[in-house]
Parts: sequence; C-alpha cells; structure tokens
Amino acid sequence: MKTITVFTPTYNRAYCLNKCYESLIKQSNQDFVWLIIDDGSTDDTETLVASWIKEGKIDIQYHYQENQGMHGGHNAAYRLTETTLNVCVDSDDCIGEEAIEKILVAWEKIKDKPEFAGLVGLDADPEGKIIGTKIPEHIKETTLYDLYNVHKVLGDKKLVYRTEVVKKYPAYPIFEGERFVPLGYLYQLIDQDYKLLPINDVLCEVEYMQDGSSMNILKQYRRHPKGFAFSRKSRMKLAENFKDQFKNAIHYVSSAIFTKNGSFISESPKKLTTILAIPFGVLLNLYIRYKTKGEF
Repeated sequence: MKTITVFTPTYNRAYCLNKCYESLIKQSNQDFVWLIIDDGSTDDTETLVASWIKEGKIDIQYHYQENQGMHGGHNAAYRLTETTLNVCVDSDDCIGEEAIEKILVAWEKIKDKPEFAGLVGLDADPEGKIIGTKIPEHIKETTLYDLYNVHKVLGDKKLVYRTEVVKKYPAYPIFEGERFVPLGYLYQLIDQDYKLLPINDVLCEVEYMQDGSSMNILKQYRRHPKGFAFSRKSRMKLAENFKDQFKNAIHYVSSAIFTKNGSFISESPKKLTTILAIPFGVLLNLYIRYKTKGEF
C-alpha cells in the first residue's frame, strides 16, 4: 500500500494531462498512486491513460464517471482513495519538484498527532514564482481560515489531507443541471475540528488555463447558482464574525435571485443578516449579469 494518493479530476484535458504525468514520473520518491478521475471526457483521455498504464512507470488508477463537475470528481476521489494521505493536482497543473518527498518528511512530524488533518503547502507558477505569499515561519499550526483571515497569507495553497479525516464529512452535493460546488465547503468543515501543519515548500506548479474554473469564476457563478447558494449558506452558518457572515449573505442573495428562489430568507441559517444583505445582493447580481452579458 502506497502512502499518498495524488488525484486528478479531468474533463477533456488530454491535450495537457501529459504535463502532470511527466512531473509525477520525475518524482524520486514513488510512494504514491496517481488516481485519475475522468469526469465524462469525450476526447482521447482514456486511450492516453491506458498507454501510460501500459508503460508501467508509476502506479496509476483510472476511474470514469458521467460528468458531474470538479466537486463530483473530488467526491469520487475521496470515495476511492485507500492510502493514508491524499492531495489533488489539477489536470492542467504539475506536482512540484520532489513534492512527494517533501510531503512525507513533513508528515513524519504530525502522523501521530490526531489533531492535525494534514498539511498546507505552497503553489507556484510555471516559472517558480510563489502564488501569493509564503506562510510566516513562526506559524506552527493553523486552519485554512486562519491562514487567510488571521495571518493574511495570500494566494492559492496546496492541501494534503489525511484520508480518514476527509471520509468523515459529507460528500459535495450534486445539483441537477449544475456542475459546480465551491470546494471550500469541505475545507471549512474540516477547519472546525482539525489543524493543519504549514510548510513553505512548493507542492504544485499551477497554470491558470483559459478554460479552467479560476479564469471563469463569474460565469461559473451564474451557471451554477444552486451550488454557490449551498456553499454560502454553509459559510454563513460557520462564519467567525459578522463581517464574514454579511459578505456571504450578500452572495447568497445574489445566487437566490439567479435561481428565482422565493424561499431564500426562510432557508437561510442567518435570516436577519440575509434581509440586511438584500440590497447589496441585488447589486452584486446586476454586476454579474453585466460582466457575463452575451454569455447566456
């Protein structure tokens, strides 16, 4: 049994998936399995992966499912993973140089400390520049929320979780006709119960593709309002202060307008805050409509 599952949800990314493969076969420490979640691809992904499995350079598992979106790919990965740890490397990204070894070295520090859900490390761009900022060296433990809101760290970071921890929490919901629920929903749930060990090592090289979620967030917001509303309700409920609660209420109102949900106030976990947020939610909704006009 390997220690780490590197899982990659992918949809019609045969044209770039080889970059991830090449970065994995270069790892000096091969104590991992690469789990590819093919989320309904119609290109040559299956044939390409079959050729890599035949090469036998690394341990690869392939799973095909009907298209459910990124969060559906994560659901499948968490369900299928059997190793102690798991980390997601997206289909347009590369695992960092010696990342597996760096993860395993850090893991030794916390593997016998059940209060830790895992590790949080750095992302870098293809030129090696850190995405956002490094983690202050004095921080020995953190939650993802505190990392951004207390310690004021900027930019995407890479999460490595204990598999047994992730499996304790509900799967991301699947909404009919939608293909996106923000992944932060699960991370915030884990934050309520566990800490993370921060490490200032690059674990992933990230390239924001034109067809990726990060580059199309406003369009995602409009296409998948039920998923966003679900996430915002959870964030309101778990908000650590009124500012966060109010911000998420604004987004919740905006998503409710897109879904034409007349019951959004009664369904809100923070009804008064939601009522106060209505004017701002209307303005946000109008802004998103303006920015995405011609797309729908």
